[in-house]
Amino acid sequence: MLKAVSVRLYTSLLVLVGTMVLVFCIVNVLPGDPALLILDPSSATPEMIANLREQLGLNQPFYERFGEYFLHVLQGDFGKSIVNSEPVLPKIVEHFPATLALTALSSLIAVVIGVTLGVLSAIHRNRWVDIVARMVGLFGISMPTFWSGILLILIFSVQLGWFPAMGSDGFSTLVLPAMTLGFVGSGFIVRMVRNSMLEVINEPFIVTLRAKGLPGRLIMYKHALRNALIPALTMVGVIIGDLMAGTVVIETVFSRQGIGRIIADAIMAKDLPVVQGVIFFSAIVYIVVNLLVDISYTLIDPRVRRTG
Repeated sequence: MLKAVSVRLYTSLLVLVGTMVLVFCIVNVLPGDPALLILDPSSATPEMIANLREQLGLNQPFYERFGEYFLHVLQGDFGKSIVNSEPVLPKIVEHFPATLALTALSSLIAVVIGVTLGVLSAIHRNRWVDIVARMVGLFGISMPTFWSGILLILIFSVQLGWFPAMGSDGFSTLVLPAMTLGFVGSGFIVRMVRNSMLEVINEPFIVTLRAKGLPGRLIMYKHALRNALIPALTMVGVIIGDLMAGTVVIETVFSRQGIGRIIADAIMAKDLPVVQGVIFFSAIVYIVVNLLVDISYTLIDPRVRRTG
C-alpha cells in the first residue's frame, strides 16, 4: 500500500508542475499588454509604459519570467493584482472557505442522490424506479447550471420564501447553490453506479453467493456495491473538479463571495495575475482531491494494494 501511495504522490507532483507550466504559458500568450491595463492608454506616454513594463519584468525572456514565478510560488507568493496591487494568495485564501463549503455540500448531495438512485435503478431494472432514476440522471446532465439555479430561486426563494436568493452568510444561503451543483453532479453518478452495479450483479461470485443462500440485500449492499464503487469513485473525483469549475457560474448567479466570483471579476477586469493564481490554486485542490480518491482505492479494493 505504501508503494502505491508513493507512486501516486510522485505522479501528482509531476501533474502539479505540468499544470503550473501550462497555466503560465496560457496566461502569458493572451493578447493585451498588462502595462496598458494599469495605466490609462490615453494619457500614458511611451516612457511611462516602458518603465512600467520594466518594473513588471515583462521585458525579460519567457524562461526567466517563468523561473521567477516558479520560485515565488514555492515561497507562497502568487503575485499581486494589477487592479489594486493586493497580494493574490491572501485574497484566494480569504474567499476559499465559501467555495470549499459550496463544493463539499454539493458533492455530498451528488454522491447521496447519485449512489442511491444508481443502486435502486440497477436492482429494479426496467421498473418504474429505474425509469425515474434514469430520468433524474438525464435531467441532471442536460440542464445548464445557470438555468437550474434561476429555477430554484424562482421556486424556493421567490414563490415559497424558504431560502434567500443571494449572499454567502450562513447555511441557508448555501442550500440553493449546493442543490443546483449537486443535482448536476448526481446525474453522472447515477449512470456510472447503475452501469457498474449491472456489471457486478452478473459476475460469477455474485451467482455463487446467491447459490449459497445469502440474503439478497446482503449480497447487493455488502458485496456488489463495494465492487461497483471503484468506477464511481473515479467519477466522484472528476465531478468535484467540475463542481469547482461550476462555482464560477453559480457564485455569480447567487452573488456568493468565493474564488469562482473572484476569477469571474478578474476575467472581466483582465487582471491576469489573479486569473493565473486562482486557476493554479484550484488545480492544486483538484490534484489533492484526486490523490485522496486514488488512495481510497487501496482501502476499498485489496487488488489495488497487491498490484500497486
